[in-house]
Amino acid sequence: MSVSSPRRLVEELLNDGGGVLRLAPAFVARDLVPPGRRFGLPEDAYDLGERGFLCERWLGSTTKADNRIGPDDEGLSRVVDSSGRPRMTLRDAVAADPGAIMGKEYAASHPQGLGRLAKLLDYGARIPYHIHPPQRFAELLGRRSKDEAYYFPSGVDAGPHPETFFGVHPWIVREGEYDVLLPYLIDWDSDLILRHSRAELQVPDEGFQVPSGVLHGPGTALTVELQEDSDVFAMFQALNAGRIISKELLFHDVRPADREAHGERFPLNFVEWELNGDPYFYENNHLSPQPVATDGGGAEWWIFYNTPKFSGKKLVVPPGGRHTATENGVYSILVWSGAGRYCGLDVRGGDADRDELLVSHPVATAPHTVENTGDTDLVVFKFFGPDVNDPPSITRFTG
Repeated sequence: MSVSSPRRLVEELLNDGGGVLRLAPAFVARDLVPPGRRFGLPEDAYDLGERGFLCERWLGSTTKADNRIGPDDEGLSRVVDSSGRPRMTLRDAVAADPGAIMGKEYAASHPQGLGRLAKLLDYGARIPYHIHPPQRFAELLGRRSKDEAYYFPSGVDAGPHPETFFGVHPWIVREGEYDVLLPYLIDWDSDLILRHSRAELQVPDEGFQVPSGVLHGPGTALTVELQEDSDVFAMFQALNAGRIISKELLFHDVRPADREAHGERFPLNFVEWELNGDPYFYENNHLSPQPVATDGGGAEWWIFYNTPKFSGKKLVVPPGGRHTATENGVYSILVWSGAGRYCGLDVRGGDADRDELLVSHPVATAPHTVENTGDTDLVVFKFFGPDVNDPPSITRFTG
């Protein structure tokens, strides 16, 4: 195979899709928490043996899942041709011709690629209380930080625990009692570390942002997540969903020398205490949909905003409606519900072979059409990478 053949394949796939790439679903296993079983798959598809359970679907992904056991390409989205045959990973496509997909100027200024990762999270129990190391610690291992944000779609069963624990009680920071969490990390035998955190309801059609360095334990509501393209973490909760998880996950992204020198105390360095103990954490991190001006053929809202690292919108086109969009750069979509045509391609929510696209920069930045050909609302989620948009900001609350 010649060196130039991947580039030619990208050109062929873009030509076939009119500048749009159709993506196959990328399901990801996790072994910590049972599945919520809301992806519409056969019941026997969720249990993957020693790999764990099928709990996540990664969307428009160029990021490999950092799992202990699993296929080499787990988490990577695949580009399919017009017949539905997988041809290459999206990561390889972006690497082969970043200018064609991302736009030459944007690709030159963002050599890391698309720079974001969208997911569907489908868990039957709460995810353990954990943290994503800030950049100054992630880069010690050649990794990137993992700011993230959540949106909870309406009309879906929320599961048994639709609340998320965030941060720590303000008194811990106010009094400088930062070692209060340390005994739980040393003993590693309970879930009582949660007594020092606060839970917020996962309200449908709302969400939260979670900066790196903030402790959190997400609840069971089906969640659309948008984040930096990274998979770094440290687990702080030992007992979850009825079993003790491996303590090795506390040190997942800790260098051996730091673990040897500082033990369980070192992961506490990941905690951005002022953010975690913010008495107005809810007000400063809660995301509610913010309307976007449109052409009248549909309605749009910002659902991921308040950061230059990524952004996202929800688009609703009514039956018979025709919406014209013009965006600032490359983006991917998930068709949540309804049926129609997106940039001329057939799409259908709930059909994993017809619900995911990547719109290349040349198409995204020119007027392009979304049509609803069904008898219910066409609902689409749009995902953008770093610096594509200038989304709204949360007005910071200080009391």
